[in-house]
Amino acid sequence: MALGILPSHGDRFRLHPVAPRLAPMFCFALLTASCALASFAFACATPFAAFAVVAAAMLPQRPALLVVIGAWLVNQTIGFSALHYPVDASTIAWGFVIGAAAVLSTLAASTVLGLLTQGRTPLLLAITLVAAYGIYELALLAATPFLGGEGTFTAAIVTRIGLTSAAWLAGLVAVCEIVRLVRPARRKGAMSA
Repeated sequence: MALGILPSHGDRFRLHPVAPRLAPMFCFALLTASCALASFAFACATPFAAFAVVAAAMLPQRPALLVVIGAWLVNQTIGFSALHYPVDASTIAWGFVIGAAAVLSTLAASTVLGLLTQGRTPLLLAITLVAAYGIYELALLAATPFLGGEGTFTAAIVTRIGLTSAAWLAGLVAVCEIVRLVRPARRKGAMSA
């Protein structure tokens, strides 16, 4: 069974769980709630590449960037308040590097989705995730000469985080699909009442 997340009006956006006018708020709520959950579960391994792909698949570039920045702010707030990240120059710098990497990942996702043709959405989202995750990891790796942490870029760790991002992307797409399917049923129930 093919996913019904393909757009009906031929635009480049792959995910249409709600009406276009509601998409920015829905995406913001979905990603900030997901980010809060991921922040408590994974702390520094929040799947920002998956968040970037979902935002880019649902929104134009500027709103997608704002939503991902909002998710990053949620992550940092939880990290420094609830998870008690150390308040030192290195931790704060890494926080900004993660934010920059999330922004670059969103730009990459938006660009890749803009270049890919319509059709076979799950495959295209997977390709976009590979590109977004690659940019995200390269941006983090680029900061290691200045901030340290080279040891966290082993093949096993990068692969594990990549697979975690893929699982989060699948889950987020599933949530979008469920919302898309439930929305017309709810509307029909309201009309018959």
